[in-house]
Amino acid sequence: MGRSGWKESGTTMRRGLGEEGVRSQESGVRRAAKGTCATTLGILVLCGAAFAQDTTFRVDVNLVRVLATVKNSSGALVGNLSKEDFKLFDNGALQQIAFFERRTEQPLLVSLLIDNSGSTAKDLKYEIESVNRFIHALFGEGNPKDALALYTFNYEVRLLANFTRSPITLEHALRGIKGEAGTSLYDAIWLASHELESREGRKVIVVVTDGGDTTSSKDFHAALKAAQLADAVIYSVLVMPITNDAGRNIGGENALTTLGLRTGGRVFSPNLGPGIDRAFTDILRELRTQYSLGFYPHNVPLNADPFHKLEIKAPADLRVSARNGYYGETEHSAGHSGARIPVVPKF
Repeated sequence: MGRSGWKESGTTMRRGLGEEGVRSQESGVRRAAKGTCATTLGILVLCGAAFAQDTTFRVDVNLVRVLATVKNSSGALVGNLSKEDFKLFDNGALQQIAFFERRTEQPLLVSLLIDNSGSTAKDLKYEIESVNRFIHALFGEGNPKDALALYTFNYEVRLLANFTRSPITLEHALRGIKGEAGTSLYDAIWLASHELESREGRKVIVVVTDGGDTTSSKDFHAALKAAQLADAVIYSVLVMPITNDAGRNIGGENALTTLGLRTGGRVFSPNLGPGIDRAFTDILRELRTQYSLGFYPHNVPLNADPFHKLEIKAPADLRVSARNGYYGETEHSAGHSGARIPVVPKF
């Protein structure tokens, strides 16, 4: 079967329309990169005598936000820390935390990506039942502005329902899912990320899959960059129908693990049935226990790489999960307003 998901002239995606979740095909939907969320205002900091002349530093007036989850040595969530318990570094430079919120209640925007490749066909019924329970649990508590978008991916990516709070719409869309050939995982993450990028709130991508990518036009690095530009946390539910190493897609599992680590999420590897329910429950628990931190970049050393490395530290016995960086200015773009790469994200 020929792939209809991607064209050289742009990205084509099958979509559901409106609250009815009716499928239709939308030809030639172009998903050009939107760049960044906001125009950066800033001033160049001139280096003093204490700094080498070939090092560029910058003060930026954009607030950079970071979502973080903290666990103790036993793996239990820790939700009672204060701002003073955290240290945040941008390219190695300690930053002042200007915004702090414990157990943040900012609205959740969840993009749920379901793998309906041929290999999942026999298990889809059980996965969809768990997804339905997750949807009801998501809307059963939390912010009344929380919303969910539903995608499937095989040889193409389909948007079955755009962001909605209607369980009926989502249940209707789930009923029509059937297994087909191909696994375009990276395409799905890339598309979902671009749909999320300009939206405000806490952005989460939840992937339900049984293995690695086979048919994407985008690669791992493009998918990861799109998620980082959108400030999206990636959680993967890697359903494990094969429990021994023989026949498992270890490369796919490692890719999902890396996507989680670099965006502040993680991978769950449940068996079918109650294990999937527990994975969704744990994801919701983490989302309800997130910290939101924000800082204005100050005296950040710039180089040729637009990717700024972030590091968040908590007391020694605690482990912080957060995105590992953001795309911002380089030493060549600083001070040239026409060439600046704005700090992202901002909401």
